[in-house]
Amino acid sequence: MRAQLDSPVAAYYLVLGSTAALTLIGLVMVLSSSSIESYRATQNSFSVFGKQAVWAAIGIPLAFLATRVPVRFWKRAAWPLLGVAVVALLLVFTSLGSESHGNRNWISFGGMTAQPSEAAKLALVIWAAAVLARKQSVLHHSVHAIVPVVFPGAMILVGLILLGSDLGTTMIILALLAALLWVAGAPARLFVLGGAVAAAGIVAISQTKSSRMNRINDWLTGTCDRTTLKTNADYVSSCWQSVHGRWALASGGWWGVGLGGSREKWSWLPEAHNDFIFAIIGEELGLAGSLVVLGLFALLGIGLFLVVLRTEDPFVKIATGGVIAWVLGQVLINIGAVLGMVPVIGVPLPLLSSGGSALVTTLVALGMVIGFARGVPGAPEALSARAGVVRRSLAVVPGVRSRRAGRPGVAAPRSGVR
Repeated sequence: MRAQLDSPVAAYYLVLGSTAALTLIGLVMVLSSSSIESYRATQNSFSVFGKQAVWAAIGIPLAFLATRVPVRFWKRAAWPLLGVAVVALLLVFTSLGSESHGNRNWISFGGMTAQPSEAAKLALVIWAAAVLARKQSVLHHSVHAIVPVVFPGAMILVGLILLGSDLGTTMIILALLAALLWVAGAPARLFVLGGAVAAAGIVAISQTKSSRMNRINDWLTGTCDRTTLKTNADYVSSCWQSVHGRWALASGGWWGVGLGGSREKWSWLPEAHNDFIFAIIGEELGLAGSLVVLGLFALLGIGLFLVVLRTEDPFVKIATGGVIAWVLGQVLINIGAVLGMVPVIGVPLPLLSSGGSALVTTLVALGMVIGFARGVPGAPEALSARAGVVRRSLAVVPGVRSRRAGRPGVAAPRSGVR
C-alpha cells in the first residue's frame, strides 16, 4: 500500500475513483430513499431521482471539462467567479428567490431550482486561493497583507448567505476560509481572533430562530437521547427526525434490511433522501454498507491530501486545502448530526444527498482537483506511459486490429502468412 501511495498518480486515481463510486452510490440511494415520498407527492416514484439524474448528467461533463482546464484559467477566473457568486446570491432576494424550511436560499427558473450558496463555496475557494497565493511571501510577516482583501470578500458572501438564514452553509464557508488561510500559512494569531469572532457570531445567530435554538438545546441537554426522552411531546415536537434517524441506523444491523427495504422512508424520517440519507444507507445496507461509504470518503480525503503535499504551485495547494475543508467538513457535520454527535443544522452529504446544485458544484470542484492531480511532479509522464500500455494492449486484440486495419490510411499489420 505504501508503494502504491508513493506513485505520482496515486492522488489522481484516488480522487477520481472515490468520486465516481460515491456519485453512483448517491444516485442509487436517492432513488431508493425518495421513491415512496415521490410517489405520494406526484404519483411517480422517479420524480426526485429523475431531477438528480439530470443534475448528474450536467455535473459529470462539467467535472470532466474541469479536469482538462489549465491552472492559469482558474487563476484568471477568480475575480469573475466571485462577482457571479455575489450576483447569484442577490437573486435570492428577488422574485426568482424561494424559501424552504425557513431558509431563503433558493432561486427558481425554468421549472428547476438551484442554491447559489453552493456555487459561492466554489467561487470562494478559487478566488481566495488566487489572492493568497499572490500574497504568500508576506503572509508570515503581516496580517494586513490579507485582511483588506480576503476578509471583505468572504464576509460579503457570508452576509448574503446569513440574510437567507442558512446557518449550516455559513459554518461551512467559515471553516473553508479558515482552511484556506491555514494552508496558505497565515499567522496563528489570526485564527485566535477570527475563531473567537466567528464563535460569538454563530452563537448570536443561533438565537434568532426558535426552531434552530430548540435543536441546539435538545442536543446540549440530551433530550433526544432514547434513554432521556422525557415526554411524548419532546419526541413529536423536536426529536422526531433525530430519533428516527438513529432508529434507521439501529434497525440496519450488520448487513441491512436490503436495498429498497427501508421502513423509515415510508414518511417516518423527514428528509430521508437529503440531509438524512446516511441513515437510510445504514438501514438498507447495514454497518457494512456504511463502512464502505465512510471508506470511500477516507480515500477521497487521502487523495486530496496527497495533492496538497506533492504540488509545487501555491494556488493548487491552497485551493485543494479549501476543497478538503468543504467536502470533508460537510461529511463530518452531516454524519455527526445523523449519529447525534452534533446538532441538526441542515448540511447535505456531499455526492450522496439529493440536491442538484450541491452535486454539480461538488463535482466541478473535485474535477478541478483531479486536473491538479494530473499535473503533480511525475504524474504527466506516468499517465502518458500507462496510456501507451493500454494502446499497445488494445492493438493485439483481434477486433481492434481488424477495425484499425479497415480504416482509411491505416495499414493492416503483416501476419507473415501468405
